[in-house]
Formats: sequence, C-alpha cells, structure tokens
Amino acid sequence: MQRVFASQTTLHKLELFCMVCELQSVTRAADRMSVAQPVVTAHIRFLEEKLGVRLFERSGRRLVLTPAGKRVYIWANDVITRTRELERELDLSVDGEAGNAILAASMTVASYVLPPLLADFRKHHPSGGISVQISNPQLVTAAVRDGSCDFGVCILDPRHDVDGLDVERLWIEQLILVAAADSTLVGNVATPEEIGVLPFVSSPRNQVRRELEEDGLRAHGIVDRQILLEFGHPEAMKQAVRSGAGVAFVMETSVRDELERGLLRHVRTPGLDLPVPVFLVHRRGKGFSDFQAKLMEFVREAAVGERPPGGLRGEAAMKGTRSTGRKGGPSIAK
Repeated sequence: MQRVFASQTTLHKLELFCMVCELQSVTRAADRMSVAQPVVTAHIRFLEEKLGVRLFERSGRRLVLTPAGKRVYIWANDVITRTRELERELDLSVDGEAGNAILAASMTVASYVLPPLLADFRKHHPSGGISVQISNPQLVTAAVRDGSCDFGVCILDPRHDVDGLDVERLWIEQLILVAAADSTLVGNVATPEEIGVLPFVSSPRNQVRRELEEDGLRAHGIVDRQILLEFGHPEAMKQAVRSGAGVAFVMETSVRDELERGLLRHVRTPGLDLPVPVFLVHRRGKGFSDFQAKLMEFVREAAVGERPPGGLRGEAAMKGTRSTGRKGGPSIAK
C-alpha cells in the first residue's frame, strides 16, 4: 500500500489537502486553488482511502483535523516546503543568473534596511526573483529551519533557540530615545532618573525587540517605566510618538528620515548604550543556488565594518556585544 500511495500521491494533491487544513473548508480551498470543489473532495477521499484513516471531522461548518489528520498535515506540509526549497536551489537559467530566493526578516530590518539594499542588488541581477517574509524573530528562525525561506536577517534574543542554525552577526543597530519635535515631555537630554518617569510607547512584551530594550535598561538600573501604549510595528510606534502620546526607544535605522525632516527629535541619553545586533541565519548544511549565494553575500557586504570571518555557529554568535558593523545599520554595497 505504501508504494502505491507514494506513486499516486502528487504534490498538487498534497497542496489541496493542506489548503483545506488551513482554511477548514473544501469550498474555500477550491476557490483559493482555482479548481472545482469535486476535485478537492476526490483528492481528500483518495488520501483517506490510501492511508486507511479519516483525516477530517466536521465541527459545525468547519472541517477540523483528526489526530491522524494532524500527523498527515505535518508530513504533507514538510514535503511541499522541502520540494519548493529544492526547486529554488535548482532554479537557474542557462547563463546561471536567474533564480529565486525567499528571505525572512524581522520588522525593522525588512521595513527600513532591506528595501533599498534589495533594489540595489536587483540592478546587478535583474533576472532573479526575491520574496521577503516580514515576521518576528521566532517565526524567522522557524521558517529557516523548515525550509520555507532560504535565509533570515533578524534580531535575536540571547535566549533564542538557535540549535542547528548557522548564526552570523552582521551589524549593530542602536536603540535611541525619540520624542515629538515639539514635545514638552522631555528636553534634548534625559537622565536615567528622568527616563524612569517618562510616558512610553513601546512594542508588546512578547516581542524580542521589547525584551532586548528591557534587558538593556535593566543593566543601567532602569527597571520600572510608564508604558502607556504598545504597538507591534515600529511605524505605529513612530506615529504615536509624533502625535504626542509619549517617548519611545526605537532603532536608529527606522527614524533616520523623521529625524532629518524634523518630525521627531533625538533625545540624548549620556551613558546609556542600547545596542541590538542583527544576524544572518540559515540552516546548517543547507545548499544554496548561485543566485541565493550571491544575494546572501551581498547582504554580508552591506554590513559595513569588521565582522567575524566566516561567521559563528549557534550560541557562540549570540555572545558579546562588540559591534561588527557601523551603528545605525548597513550602507548599501556598491
């Protein structure tokens, strides 16, 4: 049975099955995949008959996975992901220039660093395709592990699980204190005592950026703050600060434009240094196409300044706070 099942199970069948799992509906899966509903139903029945188990059970109007169905979903999703990963690795034209790459990146890196960097890369490699997934660092490393992206560029908590990953420090971002340009909440300089009583806008507590901010402030004796608003994206934090809701520690890269245009004001914090390393992450032993390797090297070269030769593996790359790049993020490699 196993041999017949393997020979008759196509990637398309598995994609339809996974879509039903995710949407919990045959009808919606058929619409999303642009196929007739009976085709989806037939593929589900095929899988159930060949495996000899029920994959779904109905809960109201939704289809939910049975325990056996959950195991099949994990397997099917892995097959699809690994197949797509292999296709990207082998996706080359005759001249070797074309290709595809998927990056996963944390929010600030993806929003403010990668767009101009990748635009510059495309000038030199116009035939390739690049997709960027914006997520939190935990999901970035998860995507790197399961192969749904080729490599990641993100911040990492020192407690983050990096087992099985190659982790290379690229550059050091700097958290700086900003206020609205006309804010009367604080002057141009803030002491640790003043910081402790200022109203703050920050990211949610479960985000790595917030944890790094708290760890850095705690190291300087600042434990309790008034956090009045929390936002999951730096753009929303900036807008709240501009509206006078409070002050915020943000990565310098994310506010360069606002500082230059006078929309935000940098509040200096003498003696308070809050570095946030940015890392390049990929699965140990993963193969890369020429296009993917060139893109990854381009990202490395954009991290201006000295960095550990060849990178570091796992937890070793997470230790220490010595800057391996210029504060405020990379310049664009030419």
